Amino acid sequence: MAGEALYAGLVAQARQPALYTDFGVADRIDARFELYVLHLSLLLTRLKGHGEAAAETSQTLFDAFVGALDDSLRELGVGDLSVAKKMRKLGEAVYGRTVGYQNALQAGDGEALAGLIGRAIFAEDEAGQGANRLAAYALSTHEALAAQPLAELLRGQAAWPEVTP
Repeated sequence: MAGEALYAGLVAQARQPALYTDFGVADRIDARFELYVLHLSLLLTRLKGHGEAAAETSQTLFDAFVGALDDSLRELGVGDLSVAKKMRKLGEAVYGRTVGYQNALQAGDGEALAGLIGRAIFAEDEAGQGANRLAAYALSTHEALAAQPLAELLRGQAAWPEVTP
């Protein structure tokens, strides 16, 4: 399915070494999760408002993300009784960040985006230029995805740009 292929692509993009080495994102599980959410938001923003097929692809993409998150929690040893509670908390975080990112991306507001990224991906006192560079990357990626034909995305083919600081 297209949504699952898009999810696999966003994971590969979020794992690009330059995001960690050049942008200063910490190589920790929480920071990796936040990069996945940022890339998920970029795809969801691109698909938003483009009809039923795009809505179905977005839902499949989101379901793949949530399924992988559930699997990861279980692999980390979270017990069955705790998974639902943790998933609800993570789901709220994903929703809040996605809405914030979408609003900033659609407005082209790099400053707001850098603030959101600074709080979510970097510790406030470590954000600095890393958050600004990551916001610029997100805005340029948003533009690249917007320029990509919708039909390609609906086939699960996202052409992610090269990660350069």
